[in-house]
Formats: sequence, structure tokens, C-alpha cells
Amino acid sequence: MSGILTGFAIIGVVMAVGYLAARLRLGGPDAQTALNRIGFFVASPALLFTVIARADVAELFQAPLLVQAAAALGCAAIFVVANVLWLRRPMAEATVGAAASGYVNANNIGLPVAVYVLDDATAVVPVILLQLLVLAPVTLLVLDARTSGRVSLGFVLSQPVRNPIILGSLAGAVVSVTGWTVPDVVLAPLEILGGGAIPMILLAFGMSLHGSRPLAPGDGRSAILVASALKSVVMPALAFVLARYAFELDQATVVAAVTLAALPTAQNIYNYAARFRTGEVLARDTVLVTTVLSPVVLVVATVLLH
Repeated sequence: MSGILTGFAIIGVVMAVGYLAARLRLGGPDAQTALNRIGFFVASPALLFTVIARADVAELFQAPLLVQAAAALGCAAIFVVANVLWLRRPMAEATVGAAASGYVNANNIGLPVAVYVLDDATAVVPVILLQLLVLAPVTLLVLDARTSGRVSLGFVLSQPVRNPIILGSLAGAVVSVTGWTVPDVVLAPLEILGGGAIPMILLAFGMSLHGSRPLAPGDGRSAILVASALKSVVMPALAFVLARYAFELDQATVVAAVTLAALPTAQNIYNYAARFRTGEVLARDTVLVTTVLSPVVLVVATVLLH
């Protein structure tokens, strides 16, 4: 249980610092925007490159990862259907909601949970790779297309050079596959820049809470509740059914699949929403609600599955 508490304590403290900084007006009125933009265009690409360059991309094709992919895509699809039949949010905002329903916080919460709960730090690496190499690029591609109003073959093919998140991920994957050793003079600055990605995202998220009313009455609250329920309850349940019955994995792998699926929505989704200026409240509140619910879900899942 200590890993769960540790992970959430870390994220809560940094978010609280961001909230306090906004309340004290440190950095001026544009501090949140500046942090989001630097995080998106500079720090996050550097972090993704260094993480993926050291990872084994071949791990993407193992059965446990297929469970996570199916559970994430299933929840995203359910949100899309709910949006068409009931929520009626604009397509760009619905994209944010769909991503928030299945994109887990595999870095700053997933890593300590993997270490202290699953006793295997590498358990979360395939999920990180899946999200960075597949889910994030697809989400960003759709958001870019919906907000710019342009969809063409040239637009799709130009994404790697137009989007720094995708560019950093693909470059890291090339290094991983080829086995190339990145010179220290190149790697060291990227590690320094990448080290600032998570703090900047968390600080910006904490700043966004100042002056806001999470789950405020309005036509967007239903979408937040649907995305939060899908992420917190439906995704872990789907992961259990898929791991136990569809893939017939062993007990330890089933526990790992459910634990990783029960992680909250990643702050990256808010960062993406803020970058494209769509669905920001939906992303922010879903991250907040799922972060509050996740420790409870993780504790219950741990008790039931052990």
C-alpha cells in the first residue's frame, strides 16, 4: 500500500505548489500558459526521447500490453458512443474525453506503484511505450485535425515533423530499435530538459485549479462524470475480464493488468487539451476526480485480487 500512498503524495504536493503559486500570482498571469507550452514543445519531447531510447520497443507486442490496449480503446469507444447518443460535446472536446477515459498516469504514479505494489518496475514500461508511441500520437493527430480543420494525406505524413511529442517519441523508438548509443553531449542536455517535464505539467495543472470550481454545474459535467467512471471503474473491470478470461493469463499478470488499468488519468491529457485549447475543463476535472478515486480503487483491487 505504501507505493500507492507515495505516488499520490508526490503528485499532490507538486500540484498544491502550483495552486499556491497561482494564488500568490507568482510568474504573472501567463505563467500557466508558459509552463504548458514549454512542457509541450521542449521538456516532454526530451523526456519521451530519453525514456523510449532506453526501453525495449519489442515489449509492445506481449499479451499483457494487449490487455491494456484493449481496455483503453474499449473505454474510449464507450465514451465516443455516449457522446453521440447523449453528451453531444463537440468532436474535439469528445476526443479529449475519450483519451481521458483510457490514458493512464503511467509515469509519476505508475512507476512507484509498479515498484511497491507489483514489485516490478518494468511492469509499467510497456504501457508507457504504448501511450507514447501509439495513443498520444493518435490523440494529438485527431486534436490537430479537428482544431485546424484540415485532414489530408500530407497533413498526416507531416505530423512527425509538426508535432514535437510525436517527433521525440519516434526518435527514441529509432534509437531503441537500432541499438545506437547516443553521445553524452546529446543525451545529457535532453535528460536535464526532460527532467522538467513532469514538474511543469503538474505545476500548470495545479495553477489551473485556482479560481476554478471542479464539477461546477453545467452541460460539461456529465462528460466529466462519464469519463471519470470509465477510467476509474470500467477500465480496471475490462482489464480483469480480458486478462483472466480472454487471454487466460496467470494470477500475477492479472493483478498487474488490473493495477495498471486502475491508475488515474494522466496529466498529459490536460497538457494536450491546453495546447489545442479544447476540452480543458473536461480534462482537468477528469484528472482531478480520477486521481482522488484511484487510491480507493487500487486498494480495493489489491485486497480482492490477493
